[in-house]
Amino acid sequence: FLMERKIRVKINRKEVVLAKLRKSCSCTPKKLKNFVMDFLPVLQWLPKYQCKEYIWGDIMSGLVIGIILVPQAIAYSLLAGLKPIYSLYTSFFANIIYFLMGTSRHVSVGIFSLISLMVGQVVDRELLLAGFDLNDDAPPALGDGSLQNDSQSNTTAFNLTIAGMNAECGKECYAIGIATALTFVAGVYQVLMGIFRLGFVSMYLSESVLDGFATGASLTILTAQVKYLIGIKIPRSQGHGMLVITWINILRNISQANLCDVITSAICIVVLVTAKELGDRYKHKLKFPLPTELVVIVVATLVSHYGKLNEVYASSVSGAIPTGFIPPKVPHFNLMLRVAVDALPLAIVSFVFTVSLSEMCAKKYAYTIRANQEMFAVGFCNIIPSFFHSFATSAALAKTLVKTSTGCQTQVSGVISAMVVLLVLLFLAPLFYSLQKCVLACIIIVSLRGALRKFRDVPARYHVNKVDTLVWVVTMTASALISTEIGLLVGIVFSMLCIIVRTQRPRTALLGQIQDTSFYEDDLEYENLSSVPKVKIFRFEAPLYYANRNYFLKSLYRLTNLDPNLEAARRKKYEKKEKQHLKKGDHTTANGLGIRETTLQLVPKQIDFQVLVVDCSSISFLDTTGVNTLKEILKDYKDLNISVLLACCNPSVIDSLKRGGYFGKDFGSMQEMLFYSIHNAVQFAKDQK
Repeated sequence: FLMERKIRVKINRKEVVLAKLRKSCSCTPKKLKNFVMDFLPVLQWLPKYQCKEYIWGDIMSGLVIGIILVPQAIAYSLLAGLKPIYSLYTSFFANIIYFLMGTSRHVSVGIFSLISLMVGQVVDRELLLAGFDLNDDAPPALGDGSLQNDSQSNTTAFNLTIAGMNAECGKECYAIGIATALTFVAGVYQVLMGIFRLGFVSMYLSESVLDGFATGASLTILTAQVKYLIGIKIPRSQGHGMLVITWINILRNISQANLCDVITSAICIVVLVTAKELGDRYKHKLKFPLPTELVVIVVATLVSHYGKLNEVYASSVSGAIPTGFIPPKVPHFNLMLRVAVDALPLAIVSFVFTVSLSEMCAKKYAYTIRANQEMFAVGFCNIIPSFFHSFATSAALAKTLVKTSTGCQTQVSGVISAMVVLLVLLFLAPLFYSLQKCVLACIIIVSLRGALRKFRDVPARYHVNKVDTLVWVVTMTASALISTEIGLLVGIVFSMLCIIVRTQRPRTALLGQIQDTSFYEDDLEYENLSSVPKVKIFRFEAPLYYANRNYFLKSLYRLTNLDPNLEAARRKKYEKKEKQHLKKGDHTTANGLGIRETTLQLVPKQIDFQVLVVDCSSISFLDTTGVNTLKEILKDYKDLNISVLLACCNPSVIDSLKRGGYFGKDFGSMQEMLFYSIHNAVQFAKDQK
């Protein structure tokens, strides 16, 4: 039967673009209302909030997350190279803004270990370049202020006013200035990506790349916390190879370990890991997770305070954490220029983790999210808090899972969590003065259990897909041994190269017929397939384009055991020799054979087919080189009196062949060259014999 293509209605693209512009530029009350409602989704769902049904679950999950947030915020300040107060600010503002702008009901947005690490690496680098000492115990400057550039001293300084007194702000102010500038630029990138609908960028971060990046970064985080665990003072390593350099410094200074910190760390890790394992084992019996981190911090702070561990044993402590809020300040433009490149991977990673977790929750609880709005939400979770001395945020898997397991129904739980953090900010922060840094390091390391457990999944991952495992290993190794940003870039590039290699050297096969059916399969993979006399069926399992053209031809010639170019050249050679002998009047050829015998010899024994069927079912598209390649084999085999038939072409491939002139000018021979199934092509070949 003959299938006819539908006639496409030509679209005037200019008119479409103008219509969209008119629609976008018009402003009506209804459109303005829809814009505000879309930009602030809370206005849509909060009026429909079912208080009796949702409120207790939201309060419970909000309190639990708030209790978890406080110790994590203080701990992750070590990763970011900032004071604990800034982590608390970040946790507070992120929850409030995502409550207003987010579309996911369950995701927990706030401080995240990987994001804190990326911020900390930039902060440390800029502090080092500015001439500051990276030693954690360097005396902090008080207050905050605006950035100025002192050209005479060639150093970066802050001029500020504290209680009417002018003072110069040093390391702490410069560090938070770098962090807020980085956060602001990352947020701007995310908003611009949302405006221009560039969410597709996340598609290039495969699961293997993300897992490898998270595991490699976790190794870096673990390494950075070891010095706090054992209480040694080593310089904070910067640049490529930080992990190796840090371990070398640790081993060189291991003899200086603080016994008090070592004992405290051992006890805290045992308690935290035991509680986590018991919580995982009996989580179906527990109504909410055990607040182990908070208990450990409270007990450790009391022991440190009354035991005077800082004074007696020189154990490093968190120090003073001020209460209240510092007046807002605009991030400095000059610093934005310094960190503009660093902000790009930060923006992409933050967005990808947020959207992937949002989609996971939406799928599990049967509702939809808007990925573009999520990009706006996480963007403004970075832009607005950057004015309030906060750093970059993202959705966090561990807290999201806790949130869903404790009865969360909506983002009202995020407001409850923010209130818990606010309580600490306003009243309780000074109580953590004596908290040992080794306790915070223990909390960070135990929180990495999930990422580090990925090593146990390597055999199973390898069994499922070897290429994905290789991508994971390469990304993880690069992220750990070089740097997190370079590791992410290496992972993306390597995964794309793997895809290119797969299309450059795809599977190829000769097909045989399944007995008593009209179906055909790979002759090397299945038993009891029958070959079709005088017909070869070739399958190429990839798009045909410039990068795999040569592989297509080599595979075709190898499997059919015939290179038409070599055969044509051999025939011309024999014909030339034959003509030379005929001119001399010799009726024998150079081989001593008669003309009739030579003619028989010109037809090679290896040509055991008269029709070549190309199965195009796996060829998703053709470029110009691909079309020319098919035209080339059509011509070359025709010279040997072998017909080439195409089967199972999709409409895109057919259109490319038509535009390339494969079927001739008027497409008159198209019905004899193109078939909708392999069996139709084989039947046509049999009828032509």
